[in-house]
Amino acid sequence: MNLFSQAQCLICHEIIQPKMGWKAIFSEEKGLNLCPTCEGKFDLIEGEQCRVCSRPFQSLDERFRHGDLCHDCKRWEEDDDWKGYLDSNHSIYRYNDFFKEVMATFKYRGDYVLAIIFAEKIKDLISQLQPDLIVPIPLSSERLYERGFNQAEALLVESGLTPKKPLTRIHSEKQSKKSRSERIHIPQVFEVDRHIEIPGKNILLIDDIYTTGSTLRHAAKLLKESGAKRVQSLTLAR
Repeated sequence: MNLFSQAQCLICHEIIQPKMGWKAIFSEEKGLNLCPTCEGKFDLIEGEQCRVCSRPFQSLDERFRHGDLCHDCKRWEEDDDWKGYLDSNHSIYRYNDFFKEVMATFKYRGDYVLAIIFAEKIKDLISQLQPDLIVPIPLSSERLYERGFNQAEALLVESGLTPKKPLTRIHSEKQSKKSRSERIHIPQVFEVDRHIEIPGKNILLIDDIYTTGSTLRHAAKLLKESGAKRVQSLTLAR
C-alpha cells in the first residue's frame, strides 16, 4: 500500500484526500475515483418506489400514484400490447442536473473512464438480482460510430462483467427527441440473435437512463416472445 499516493477525482479532477486512521491503513486498499463533494451530488434512489420502474414515491404527487405503481407504469400495464413484458426496472440514481452533466461527458464527449465510478454499485445490484444473461441495450451502427463505444456495454466491462449480445438495433432514430406516444408506437427497434439461448432464461437488460421505459420494453417484449422466463432491467438513473 502506498500511503502517499494521490488519486484524482474522475469528475472534477481535484486531489482526493483519503480518510486516515488505523482501519484505513491496515484494510485492503480500494481505488479512489470520486471526491466526497462529487459523490455527494449523486442522488441515490431510496425509500418507497414504483414496483415496476423504481420511480421514487417521495417526490411524486399522490394523484400520479396508484397503489404500488406510478401513473406511467399503470398505463403500460393496462395496455395489452405491453403488459407484463418488463418485470421490473432497478435504477440507482435520480436524474438530477449533476447526473445529466456527468452522463453528457461520458456519452457524448467520449470520457469512457467515467464508467469506472459506477462499477461497485452495478456489481452489487447484479449480484443481488443473479440473472442468467446480462444484456446491454445495443446502439445502432450509426450511433456507435458517433460515440465510439456503447455506454451500456462499457458499464458492464468496467464492472468486470461479461455481457451477452442477443439483440441488435434495427431502428436508428434518436428516442430522446420523441414524445411518449411516439416512442410507444414506433415499430420494433430490435431483432434477436437466434444463436444465443434465450428460452427459460432470466435476463437483465442494462442501460444508462430510464426515461419512459419504451426502449427497455421493446427489448423485453422481443426477449419474452423468444422464450425468456423473466426480463428485468438495471439503469443508472431514472
